[in-house]
Amino acid sequence: MQKSAEAGRKGPDVRSDCWISISLTDAGGIKISINSKVKALFGSAINNLINDGLAFFEITNAVVEIEDFGALPFVLMARFETVVRRLQVDRGREWLPEFRHICQYETNSERLRRSRLYLPGNEPKFMLNAGLHKPDGIILDLEDSVAPAEKDAAQLLVRNVLRQVNFYGVERMVRINQLPQGLHDLKFIVPHNVHVILIPKCESAEQVNQVDLEVQKILKANKIISKISLMPIVETALGAIRAYEIASASPNVMALTIGLEDYTADIGAPRTNEGRESFWARCQVVNAARAAGVLPIDTVFSDISDMDGLRNSVLEARALGFEGKGCIHPRQIKVINEAFAPEEAEIVKAKNIVLAFEKAEANGLGVVSLGSKMIDPPVVKRAQRTLQLAIASRKLPVNWRERGEHYVH
Repeated sequence: MQKSAEAGRKGPDVRSDCWISISLTDAGGIKISINSKVKALFGSAINNLINDGLAFFEITNAVVEIEDFGALPFVLMARFETVVRRLQVDRGREWLPEFRHICQYETNSERLRRSRLYLPGNEPKFMLNAGLHKPDGIILDLEDSVAPAEKDAAQLLVRNVLRQVNFYGVERMVRINQLPQGLHDLKFIVPHNVHVILIPKCESAEQVNQVDLEVQKILKANKIISKISLMPIVETALGAIRAYEIASASPNVMALTIGLEDYTADIGAPRTNEGRESFWARCQVVNAARAAGVLPIDTVFSDISDMDGLRNSVLEARALGFEGKGCIHPRQIKVINEAFAPEEAEIVKAKNIVLAFEKAEANGLGVVSLGSKMIDPPVVKRAQRTLQLAIASRKLPVNWRERGEHYVH
């Protein structure tokens, strides 16, 4: 057993985080040292919280040092528990913050997934206000954005974030680590209302099923009835070849997406904005997703300063059949959401189709026609989706029927 360990970050550029060191001693009781710019206001609260943690883990003799940089209580708790686990004196316990009601909302299969914002799983400063930017989804990342030595710390921080941070109704996602390590991540996220789990570098249906089986085991053990969806990420040549197998592996697969940084490295080609080197793989993902009945979601656009390039990339993705795109900076969200919005001609056509469908349904007709053309159910569904996008993009009022905006002739 180790005698001392530390966790967290310290330094002049650290915000909303802390650094905690614990040295176990054989005697002498508890000694706590706190250094914080807000010690006058919150020093007593920090001291009480640390004493609660020491009591929870039954630590009776230790020297505790804390450097605080504006960490909220749930961050302090995550960092403290990380140290305790590194000391191997956690006794198999989890020191959980309150599960706030604002973190317990559900999602649904019909919601928009145009934009999903990646957030490093070990950086609390990026998480606290992320929901205010209004992406369709927020991804707390345990994989590439977290250094190997900090994977354990990120697990606990993401767990606490899921229980504490208000994301204002945004879909709650977590990208786990590449399997088999990612299976260990699941017990820290599944019980805490994660809506979607992203499976990185997915290359087979077996990997999807491994995650799905473990998710169901944890849900059952915790008596949770909520559904958790899966989003495999195709990032290799083998994954692209097996895209349909992956997309259709489980009824819990909600979407299939692609990661081009790893994919282009795998095929030995430089990644370009034009994307010629990835055209086949992206088309493969779109067709596999559509064939499996799930959403095709495009990769991220890595140049956060090039808004014109981003918009062109989204328009190209939309033209290929993608319904969403990843983003790595909040400034990309608005551009992505707007570029996925339907054009006026599409909206007019969708209105005509939906109104014709509703009229036929009201008259008890099993066949829907618009003029001389028959309308199939998939066409109606797509038109409904177009209007949903138009409303979400504020290009169409919710009450467009009542406003007399009818175009059927």
